[in-house]
Amino acid sequence: MTDPDRPVERETTIIHTDSGRGGGGGVLVGVILVIAILALLFYLFGGQLLGGKKTDVNVKVDTPAATH
Repeated sequence: MTDPDRPVERETTIIHTDSGRGGGGGVLVGVILVIAILALLFYLFGGQLLGGKKTDVNVKVDTPAATH
């Protein structure tokens, strides 16, 4: 099968195509986008996301009596 007198030749070729950089910029943009969307939702709903307080406004205006 194998010749014991002949040395075994082995060769491994590794092709590395990734430079090891990148990917962090996309994550940073994603985090900023999520924070911006959450801030916009908080602004639009007026803080009701955190159980905003109820306001009871009673406006009573005394009008002068009409004279003819």
